Amino acid sequence: MSAQLYPIKFNPILKDKIWGGNKLKSILNKESNLNNLGESWELSSVEGNISVVANGFLAGNDLEEIIEVYMADMVGEKVYQKFGTEFPLLFKFIDANDDLSIQVHPDDVLSKERHNAYGKTEMWYVLQAEDKSQLVSGFVKPSSKKEYLEAFNNGKLMSLLKSHEVKEGDTFFIPAGDIHAIGAGVLLAEIQQTSDITYRIYDYDRKDDAGNTRELHTDLALDAIDFKDTNDKIAYNRTKDEAVNLAACPYFVTNILDLTEAFDRDVYLLNSFVVYMCVEGSAKIICANGESETIVKGETILIPAAIDNVKVEPKGEAKLLEVYIKEV
Repeated sequence: MSAQLYPIKFNPILKDKIWGGNKLKSILNKESNLNNLGESWELSSVEGNISVVANGFLAGNDLEEIIEVYMADMVGEKVYQKFGTEFPLLFKFIDANDDLSIQVHPDDVLSKERHNAYGKTEMWYVLQAEDKSQLVSGFVKPSSKKEYLEAFNNGKLMSLLKSHEVKEGDTFFIPAGDIHAIGAGVLLAEIQQTSDITYRIYDYDRKDDAGNTRELHTDLALDAIDFKDTNDKIAYNRTKDEAVNLAACPYFVTNILDLTEAFDRDVYLLNSFVVYMCVEGSAKIICANGESETIVKGETILIPAAIDNVKVEPKGEAKLLEVYIKEV
């Protein structure tokens, strides 16, 4: 009898960033010697950054290799037909010890035309934030290219952009075209399309260790920006012990599970993989085939599409982000 599929963990891919800090180590227990640990790529199919399995009999194989072997059983029939061995989403934890650059991502059409790649629609869930920490997302009011350029050239861009003071549990949906930035003091989970294309608009004139400023993409960004975008945080009902939707779009569906008791999910009905990111506490994920795995705060687990049912049993209390693809 061949081995059964099971809840799969991956080795995090850790990134040193000019704006990174310590929270991925101190709060999410990532092991690293990096001084400015900014990102933990939890589950990635980005070229050059393919996640490697950390547990079970598939340990040592990378994400694309296991999709090549298990195909629709790993990701779901429709997902496999569209994306093949490329996993369509990228999952990260991000620690902003300093402000990230003001940036924008192109949509699928512009990304295909310029980079032969997918666009980048994403979402954020705030795990922890220092007092008065902020995120930037959208314009204060609908703008225009002319108004934007005038403010940009006069050093007044920030006056057009909307800042949001944030706390634990705050959630933002960031469609491609939305100008955005993570502010200093924020630890968050990010779920996005598999894309590493970013147009950097403004970087506070910072310099790296060699005294160089980072490249800006002023002209490229102009065609990507949605000047009518006035994005705001997502309002959601913080009901316990059920799946509460945070975001739903053609690229992903994200729910929050705030659990004090066991939660059942019929994975097979979704025709998609399911990913759980633990943002508080810990839980045991038990599959209908008898396989199980424990997930703790700061960990991410992939549930293959072929698994019929999972039960998420919190150890006391637990909060998990649940992500899958509904439309392709």
